[in-house]
Amino acid sequence: MTLYPKLILDALATVRYPGNGKNIVEAEMVADNLRIDGMKVSFSLIFEKPTDPFMKSVVRAAETAIHTYVSKEVEVTIATESKQAARPEPGKMLPQVKNVIAVSSGKGGVGKSTVAANLAVALAKLGYKVGLLDADIFGPSAPKMFQVEDARPYAETIDGRDLIIPVEKYGIKLLSIGFFVDPDQATLWRGGMASNALKQLVGDANWGDLDYFVLDTPPGTSDIHLTLLQTLAITGAVIVSTPQEVALADARKGINMYTNDKVNVPILGLVENMAWFTPAELPNNRYYLFGKEGTKRLAEELNVPLLGQIPIVQSICENGDKGTPAALDENSVTGQAFIELARNVVAQTEKRNAELAPTQIVETHK
Repeated sequence: MTLYPKLILDALATVRYPGNGKNIVEAEMVADNLRIDGMKVSFSLIFEKPTDPFMKSVVRAAETAIHTYVSKEVEVTIATESKQAARPEPGKMLPQVKNVIAVSSGKGGVGKSTVAANLAVALAKLGYKVGLLDADIFGPSAPKMFQVEDARPYAETIDGRDLIIPVEKYGIKLLSIGFFVDPDQATLWRGGMASNALKQLVGDANWGDLDYFVLDTPPGTSDIHLTLLQTLAITGAVIVSTPQEVALADARKGINMYTNDKVNVPILGLVENMAWFTPAELPNNRYYLFGKEGTKRLAEELNVPLLGQIPIVQSICENGDKGTPAALDENSVTGQAFIELARNVVAQTEKRNAELAPTQIVETHK
């Protein structure tokens, strides 16, 4: 026998909620987290209050209905949720966060996560309250880059909700899916599972009061980006590219994703990463390994600011691997480059907030 959602929902529609006489499907008490795995079915029932007097009897009736109308062989797991302390609606999840900055790239391998991590560190060094969400669900790198791979965030009950407490390092509040999965195993998740995990990291965490909430997004354009755009009002996007022509072509796609009519997220500017190579023993020499100033030309063409040019020096890779981001050392070449980047991001964010209306979340149309 093959189980499918309609079969389960039709069975649940035979169960009435005593409080109003409606069936539990019609009353929108069945949460949208229905999972089917072979003959195993799991979902949540939503009640107005955690103390609902009919909770136990309705759960039993729902289980009985599935066994009666579908099959006695079905293994049913039913969780309960209450509306009273539910996750805030999309767009209202982070009321104490002033600015949400998406760090994005059209393709992988351009150093987007390095830029996101160092931008967060540099903003914190400038005195701002900063959070960093590693939203790269399938390739989380923040735990390693901040040397917190063994961290296991815990939850605390705050105002009737169980909220994840972010890890704190270098003055930054940090969360990553990497804290919750085995680092040696590939994360094999369908899009819906990844999106739900991301919503939890955003909406079920105690981010508190932040000036800047930096999102390290996955490379490319995907349903993870759509989830972020539907969940958070993103203040602006920072696009990372190398000067290479192939990277610039992909950067254009990333820019288009944020600026198209349905999304309307302002581009704060571009970052040219791996702009040139400077050997430690020849600090005044520049070798343009990936072409010269391609990102700068793209910024000029699109009439958006060039926020920074980050050189390649050997220490930038070593620092990332050791968990000591380059921006921590303000006296280094890369440290100075990231501090300048952070100052430019602040200036462009303030300009954007003064001149444009707040970003709206992307509405879903069913």
